[in-house]
Amino acid sequence: MEIYKTEKRKRYLEEYSIGNLFSFPIEEFLEVHEYRRDEWIIQEGMRPDFLFYVIKGKAKIYVTHQNGKVSLINFIKEKDFFGEMELLNPIYYTKGIQATTKTVCFAIPFHRCRAKILEDAAFLRELAKFLSVKSTQMAAKYTQSLSFPLENRLAEFILQTADGKVYKEKHVTVCDFLGVSYRHLLYVLAQFCEKGYLQKEGRHYRILQTNGLEGLARVLMNE
Repeated sequence: MEIYKTEKRKRYLEEYSIGNLFSFPIEEFLEVHEYRRDEWIIQEGMRPDFLFYVIKGKAKIYVTHQNGKVSLINFIKEKDFFGEMELLNPIYYTKGIQATTKTVCFAIPFHRCRAKILEDAAFLRELAKFLSVKSTQMAAKYTQSLSFPLENRLAEFILQTADGKVYKEKHVTVCDFLGVSYRHLLYVLAQFCEKGYLQKEGRHYRILQTNGLEGLARVLMNE
């Protein structure tokens, strides 16, 4: 993890300002953090010291079950908050969050401004809207798994998790998240390669036709 300083920090504060979300000058508290692909931003069970706001990049949320199985449960994208549940609930069980690509975030330290944030009606309204949208999207994902073919859901998953043009998620993780068999997943990936959407490169896939995948995923995005 890298913490931006001086001019680099100043440039991000100016270019991606979130001052409009708060009724007090948040800029003086903001840190700018960069995380490498596959780096853990928050370790599961370890309470974060910051409220995060994603400027660039993508991340994944994982949970470990009592039987030791690890499941992917959701994604984080640009303009998303995370760490908000730990801000609001001091006994919340923290999930693991891992960067999918190079990810740059504003990090708001709890120890410096938790009280100010929790008393800021303007920010709490924005946070309530964010949580409402997040809850609706989670519910929609469940219904989509029952209503749409794997082709559409896998196309969206590939676009969400790819690092540039490279898709490299483990098949077992994908099967668990999408609720499909290993055999069915391999069959659809082979179809995507035959149609020229993807090209297999060792254990990874290269995206050749983003438009083709976007066409399949758009059905879900318009839901």
